[in-house]
Amino acid sequence: MPAKDNFHEAVVTGLQKQNWLITDDPLYIEFGGVDFYIDIGAERLIAAEKDNEKIAIEIKSFIRTSAVSEFHVALGQFMNYRLALNMTEPKRKLYLAIPENIYDSFFQLPFAKLAIQTYQLYMLVYSPKQQEIIKWLS
Repeated sequence: MPAKDNFHEAVVTGLQKQNWLITDDPLYIEFGGVDFYIDIGAERLIAAEKDNEKIAIEIKSFIRTSAVSEFHVALGQFMNYRLALNMTEPKRKLYLAIPENIYDSFFQLPFAKLAIQTYQLYMLVYSPKQQEIIKWLS
């Protein structure tokens, strides 16, 4: 099983503050002979529909020197996880969790914005210090 990201607990706490129930930590999926471990699986009750909204979250810290290199890895991982989820749990939405400072810098660059739009990334922005989810982007 892979190691947890540096800010794993901050994202878990932020989700719990927004009434998400952590159901899987990590979320295990097997598809096409490959084992996948997505950082978090969560759900919450949608009162109007009396149904559960299910999400999966891959957490990234972007603490290394090259945000571009980390983005390449994160994007590839996201695409593979989304493919596996679409085949095994098509109603579960996948989000890429990124820290607020990286969202405010790297993810505001024209390249990053185009990649997000082109690859239709769902993202959540978190504050590691406040342990809160700042934004949901889909």
